[in-house]
Amino acid sequence: MGENEMAVACWQFTPTDYFRHMNELQIASGKYVEISYILREDSPEGEELEICPADEPFGFMVGESQVLLALEKALLGMKKGDSFTFGLSVDEAYGEEDQEAFVEVPKSAFIVDGELDESVFEEGEVVPMETEDGDEVIGVVAEVRLNSVIVDFNHPFAAMSLHFTGEILNVADAPPKQS
Repeated sequence: MGENEMAVACWQFTPTDYFRHMNELQIASGKYVEISYILREDSPEGEELEICPADEPFGFMVGESQVLLALEKALLGMKKGDSFTFGLSVDEAYGEEDQEAFVEVPKSAFIVDGELDESVFEEGEVVPMETEDGDEVIGVVAEVRLNSVIVDFNHPFAAMSLHFTGEILNVADAPPKQS
């Protein structure tokens, strides 16, 4: 192939690619986004906290308070296929531990079908509970006492700096329709 033919071949390919990329949706408020990611504590080398693989993407609507605001801001303007890596400070993530989120709960609150559910009385045990309004909240047993347990209702990642590494898998105007 001569020089002119090569230039023409490149010229025909590059603008198509360029315009296709220009027409792809960017992450913005009101868009539906799917991502895959690895979440680590503090840095890219930190303890692995969560994995969301590409075959089970995490999807959310931007601007609807479904994810951390700092996560949304870091992804704004990205497109399908873009990779990301960034950190969030404790304040940008879930904040410091709130001492008021440690609640003493009587053991009698764990009676199920007339019997005390002893399995929840171990430190680190995850316990789903219901608020007075009927909302489900998840806590972790922090301490077991004689007649009560101290349950920690802080987010599990409270007091942690977080580091995300991942890829934008999809950007759309709306979530996919459920069948």
